[in-house]
Amino acid sequence: MSTPVLDVAGLAFAYPDGHQALFGVDLHVHAGERVALLGPNGAGKTTLVMHLNGILGPDAGTAAGSVAVSGLPVAKDHLREIRRRVGIVFQDPDDQLFMGTVRADVAFGPANLGLTGAALDRRVMEALEQVGMTEFVDRPPHHLSFGQRRRVAVATVLAMQPEILVLDEPSSNLDPASRRELADVLRSLDVTVLMVTHDLPYALELCPRAVVLSEGRVVADAPTIEVLTDEALMTRHRLELPWGFDPAAAVRLTTG
Repeated sequence: MSTPVLDVAGLAFAYPDGHQALFGVDLHVHAGERVALLGPNGAGKTTLVMHLNGILGPDAGTAAGSVAVSGLPVAKDHLREIRRRVGIVFQDPDDQLFMGTVRADVAFGPANLGLTGAALDRRVMEALEQVGMTEFVDRPPHHLSFGQRRRVAVATVLAMQPEILVLDEPSSNLDPASRRELADVLRSLDVTVLMVTHDLPYALELCPRAVVLSEGRVVADAPTIEVLTDEALMTRHRLELPWGFDPAAAVRLTTG
């Protein structure tokens, strides 16, 4: 088996106030996988994600275990490269869009890596093409709809050419059309995806594999359809499907 793109081994973490958020988490994701990270509020999902590119590290609390991206340890000496490899798209696009135009926002990261001129312009347009937003390149982000801003936020990360795209609640606050448009974008990307979500139908639609985190531990790692049809597991870890949603029927509809 090849080296995982993401290799989390025995990761434990306690905040300075003594709250233990993670207890020996193991998570291995290979190139090209799309994995949903599921779990109730307070499960440790955000704490785990913040370890993936060094936002949280040993200095922020008491830690044990390791995280590596394509064999490169997530450590202080490697943070610049790790943060290029692991792109996080936050739940609120306005946390990532702060420049006067879409072009400037998407160019910000690559420019900080030293890209200039025509090469920078190409990188910007390639990223916007991936999310279907090239026609908005010179618009101020605050003139865009929420769904359009979320796609531009994805483009700001894609412009860094990451190995892993981490999405925090990507479908939240989207209308049905925007939700579908973003799903089409995510399916088309040639990048490894880790999607943190409470939107279980979205997880089923986009991620063949699901990992359930509960009380700081991985309690399930299986095909998404198996997780969502395991009623005992779902109940035990406070996961609920929308009323009337039948995951098995949804899979039959998309594959039949």
